[in-house]
Amino acid sequence: MKYIKLSLVAAFLIICTGCDKYLDVNSNPNNPEDVQEKLILSPVEYNLAQGVIGGWSSVHVNHFMQTVALNQPVPNVGTYLLANTDENDTWYYLYTICLQNLHLLNSKAEANSNLKYAGIAKILTAYCLGYGTTLWGDIPYSEAFAGSGNFYPTYDSQEDIYKTIQDLLDKGIANLEAGTGLTPGSDDYLYNGDADKWIRAAYTLKARYYMHLTKAPGYNAATQAGLALAALEKGMQSNDDDLEFPYPGGAGTQNRWYSNFLPVETLIMSAHTVNLLKDRQDPRISKLVALSEEDGVYRGREIGTEGIGSLGSYSIGGQFYAGEASSLVLINYREALFLKAEADLLTSGYAAAQDSYAAAIQADMSKLGVSGSSAAYLASRGTLTASNALERIMEEKSIANIFSVEVFSDWRRTGYPALNLVPHALFTAIPRRLIYPNSEISTNPQPQQSATLKDRVWSDPE
Repeated sequence: MKYIKLSLVAAFLIICTGCDKYLDVNSNPNNPEDVQEKLILSPVEYNLAQGVIGGWSSVHVNHFMQTVALNQPVPNVGTYLLANTDENDTWYYLYTICLQNLHLLNSKAEANSNLKYAGIAKILTAYCLGYGTTLWGDIPYSEAFAGSGNFYPTYDSQEDIYKTIQDLLDKGIANLEAGTGLTPGSDDYLYNGDADKWIRAAYTLKARYYMHLTKAPGYNAATQAGLALAALEKGMQSNDDDLEFPYPGGAGTQNRWYSNFLPVETLIMSAHTVNLLKDRQDPRISKLVALSEEDGVYRGREIGTEGIGSLGSYSIGGQFYAGEASSLVLINYREALFLKAEADLLTSGYAAAQDSYAAAIQADMSKLGVSGSSAAYLASRGTLTASNALERIMEEKSIANIFSVEVFSDWRRTGYPALNLVPHALFTAIPRRLIYPNSEISTNPQPQQSATLKDRVWSDPE
């Protein structure tokens, strides 16, 4: 029930913000300017997990990456049937709930010299922008929070968004290091106010977004890798540093991916992912994939299959990431190690990447509770070579980052994990982006909104 209320609190803050001109802010007790920082942070973190990271736009790109499938006739999302209205929900949570309230939180915290809250607000803002630009490219930011001063904010270029992300992370780190004012506690669901962990997460995010630009026009892959390596020196140091939203489970408090896999959604695991794990005899399969209800086997559905199968004959997401009380990952230590492996590959070659690559797999198996099988699995995968290093790193990273939109970003810039076009696809190639939501097109028309699923974002040139 508490988590349900957090959605209402966040929406209430936005409604009040939009009504300022009708209220006497000196006497209105419900004016968000008078809301304490701790009452803003909790609902933002909840809605970021529930409405954005685990939301429908994330599900859509997981279809593109052939992680999940639908037990529905074709065409469907798996064969790239999407309407602009399908993205309304995630965009609403991203902008109206999360970014707007983070803007409010940062402004209030800075005014009150509560710099730990300001630092967290900046880091989460950077995270939201990273998510948005990964899926849509150009997005509104610099003009997005003027309220009645600008109802039609223009879009920042993707390049400028990435510059803004790095600036926000740097300033967030500085705020947390200064550490003046109130300290978050239980209102910070992610780290319980631990400033050191927030700082390490921020440096790891810096590395993530540096690596996003290894293919971008005017940027050099080795240079970006060097920047990432420097950031990772101050980044996450163990699985204990993972940035995750904890779900207690129970009515109204279930993990969003648990809800995504409920029978009413007909979402199931794809044959591509299930067969890949089975073929490699990956010991993580028992954590990542559930046995089918009907006959107790690991079975995914072939995307593009005509007709409807028995829902109970297919596997859904496993308990580790899609259980009722599973935590939802924002960024974790395993990703940090895979980032290091790729960066080492780009700067120093495949031999230099081997240790981080192996450590990443071992850390993932340790986190999932199957560490006893890591040596045998690593041996079966072999060592990195000049010809297989990038493919291996990205294949394994996609397993450790299962259900994350980072898999989509990595695939666009590296071509891995390797994917084939699904049967009955509506296009001749896998989509490279999402289309803009209808809610944004109808209320803030901008030239970028003509983009289709086939178009490329700036960081993804031909």
